[in-house]
Amino acid sequence: MYDKDRGLYIAHCANGALSITGKMANRHGLIAGATGTGKTVTLQVMAETFCQAGVPCFMADMKGDLSGISQVGKMSGFIEKRLPEFGIENPEFQACPVRFFDVFGEQGHPMRATISQMGPQLLSRLMSLNETQDGVLNIVFRIADERGLLLIDVKDLRSMLDWVSKHSKEYTTKYGNISSVTIGAIQRALLQLEAQGADKFFGEPSFDIYDLMQTEGGKGVMNVLAADKLMLQPKLYSTYLLWLLSELYSTLPEVGDLPLPKLVFFFDEAHMLFTDTSKALLDKIEQVIRLIRSKGVGIYFITQSPADIPENILGQLGNRVQHALRAYTPKDQKAVKTAADTFRANPAFKTDEAIMNLETGEALVSFLDEKGAPSMVERAKILFPLSQIGAVTEGQRLDIIKQSRIYGKYDTPVDRESAFEVLLAEAEQQALAEAEETAAAETENKKEEKQKPGIMSKVWKAVLTAITSTLATMLGTYVSDKVTGKKTKSRTSATGRVVKNATSAATRSVTKELTRDILGNLIK
Repeated sequence: MYDKDRGLYIAHCANGALSITGKMANRHGLIAGATGTGKTVTLQVMAETFCQAGVPCFMADMKGDLSGISQVGKMSGFIEKRLPEFGIENPEFQACPVRFFDVFGEQGHPMRATISQMGPQLLSRLMSLNETQDGVLNIVFRIADERGLLLIDVKDLRSMLDWVSKHSKEYTTKYGNISSVTIGAIQRALLQLEAQGADKFFGEPSFDIYDLMQTEGGKGVMNVLAADKLMLQPKLYSTYLLWLLSELYSTLPEVGDLPLPKLVFFFDEAHMLFTDTSKALLDKIEQVIRLIRSKGVGIYFITQSPADIPENILGQLGNRVQHALRAYTPKDQKAVKTAADTFRANPAFKTDEAIMNLETGEALVSFLDEKGAPSMVERAKILFPLSQIGAVTEGQRLDIIKQSRIYGKYDTPVDRESAFEVLLAEAEQQALAEAEETAAAETENKKEEKQKPGIMSKVWKAVLTAITSTLATMLGTYVSDKVTGKKTKSRTSATGRVVKNATSAATRSVTKELTRDILGNLIK
């Protein structure tokens, strides 16, 4: 809970209240502990404390339990028993203003991102691409950028991959080899991603980061992401939250250390963020976490053991709550030792022993002081939530969604002209131009064929020419014989010879003409 005297009051120990210092809340934090030790309740207590201070929060709801933060809490035997321990007489149970979100648009306002916003690096992780495939994906994004093509949804990226594959030779000397096999592998990975519901969260209208940073009635709005279905795809879950962090980092202006953060981001199941992550992406995550505090954003990781977090990132988490860990194996004992070593020692107890003996709702707590130094670790009990513990009903959820100020803003998808439409139009224009060119060529060929004499006309011409020539020759010979007085056979026999000779000559001529014409057509 939050009040002027105690500040961001989170836990209570033998020495009194343990509170997060407002201007140090953006120095990030860690909530760790085994399953069932109270991590979710601690997260809810922290979130509603920030809410009461006017700081909006974002959190992923794995099992639906955090949705209860939207309802007023009530007294229970457990809470009544703890009131004296915290010095509280009459707790003021209250709800927090809440907005429900869902990547798939089923249990809250849709949260979409465009392909371009996600970028090739995060997409490569999302699709589990190897180094070569990642390089080709970067080339595809580069070419799309050079051509001014928008990559908004899955069909845009698929069309762009297909286009680059067909024009790969044009870019080989500029960007290197672009194999059709590699393009095919990326297409298959994209198909698998689409089967996981990518067609629902890649698109427009894309989510506006500033909608996470709202207040209502002086309280910070709690932005709760339904993650029960999203958790079925761990890479999708962690990559999407990393995208949100990246957007916050690239969008928000520098503000330095404020009296209170502008936003607190709770990253549950944080170990998923670092599983199967490339060195380049890990470096980017470390950079974002290191620098985003200057944008007024605090990040709090929730996981089972501090060992789940890389050392370079763990060192940046100043506000820590460690619930109980179990040490049944050498590996577990090593995790306990690692967790103990992250705290500033308290001579009153051994940290590693205390971690294994903590009760449910009890934790080792260390927050940064006014100067940014970690305080001595204390064994403390976490406050109880003032809001409802447990999930809301579907009816309550639906009422909250409909009453939200952003209701309807993201509900209707928008499909404006992008790479898919542009490339499709280009393909249609090219096909039309090729069809027109083919039709023109066919028309020209028909004209030429009409102007050429046919085979049969050539045959009759050859026959007539041969007969005429032969008749003329025979007639000339007959007349000559008459003049010179040579003997001539009967008219009947002479006429027969003329016809015979004419026919033979015609046959030879026709044969030559047909042979020439047929061979000419074959050669064409």
